[in-house]
Amino acid sequence: MQKRVLAILTTLAIAGGAQAAEVYNKDGNKLDLYGRVKAMHYMSDDVSNDGDTSYVRFGFKGQTQINDMLTGFGQWEYQVGANVAESQGASGSKTRLGFAGLKAGDYGSIDYGRNYGVIYDVEALTDMMPEFGATGYTSADTYMLTRTNGVATYRNSNFFGLVDGLKFALQYQGKNEGDARGSRVNGDGFGASVAYEIVDGLSVVGAMSSSNRTLGQKQAAYGQGDKAEAWATGLKYDNEGLYLAATYAETRNMNRISGTATVNGLPVAVSGAANKVTNFEAVAQYQFDFGLRPSIAYVKTEAKDIENGVGDADLVEFIDLAATYYFNKNMSAFVDYKINQLSDDNKLALPNDDIVAVGLVYQF
Repeated sequence: MQKRVLAILTTLAIAGGAQAAEVYNKDGNKLDLYGRVKAMHYMSDDVSNDGDTSYVRFGFKGQTQINDMLTGFGQWEYQVGANVAESQGASGSKTRLGFAGLKAGDYGSIDYGRNYGVIYDVEALTDMMPEFGATGYTSADTYMLTRTNGVATYRNSNFFGLVDGLKFALQYQGKNEGDARGSRVNGDGFGASVAYEIVDGLSVVGAMSSSNRTLGQKQAAYGQGDKAEAWATGLKYDNEGLYLAATYAETRNMNRISGTATVNGLPVAVSGAANKVTNFEAVAQYQFDFGLRPSIAYVKTEAKDIENGVGDADLVEFIDLAATYYFNKNMSAFVDYKINQLSDDNKLALPNDDIVAVGLVYQF
């Protein structure tokens, strides 16, 4: 019994906000608040990754019963940096999520706004490290890889109530352009994902997306294709305290690359998008009944066939050793050691220092 209760609490803690505080529930209207304070410090020889990295994250989830069939819902999530001087104002602050939608029983739900892209349905399987998860090929506002703007998402669980364990999603993303977005722009695109629980605890997930690229992206010196495309697949096993997952993904003309390569003995500035990126991730964790959750993971991201004689280049490669201790569902402590595997002479001269993150997390 103790082990089962702790596993439930840990699952809630990992979900980050799933154990939200209910502040209103009356006449079919419900509002939950959730949040976390992550007091965290990075230690690294790389000065850009050394020091206080604390933040506060909070949000709400609401729903309203419109009639016997239809339910309206919405969610908003915001993050504030707690590692800046007061004179810096809103530095490090950002809206992570903000969407509203309708759900109609077994017919599924549809929502629109700032939400997760469908490719993250796969990446979520290995985004389990206390700090350094989802740092390979996924980044915010890069098409439908993770959190992004202007997405209309349809989701259906249990295939209209006909097949237990089978769920799918369809997603459309509108064009996001403008100088204020810098390089975080995209054209119109479409994505889809499907997941199936094969047996209790064992699931397989797949996703794909295809988007138009903007004129500026197509005219860049690196990554000149008309379409930005991605596909990903993953497998996870989550049962009796053991968590195992592995994912593989490929993107084309989507992931930004930047660095300085040496071609024929001369330095070449590389800036644009990779023609092709491959990404492999694997993670293994175990939840002990006394609150400890050790973790080991491996991530490797490589760009292929970069123009102008650059060729293939490693973008990310690291081994992650971590441990989290859950005092209860609201309080935990962690250490996360990112052991960088990029060589000193990696093709794009990218930083290759190790990073250790330590922290305390309070969440509700």
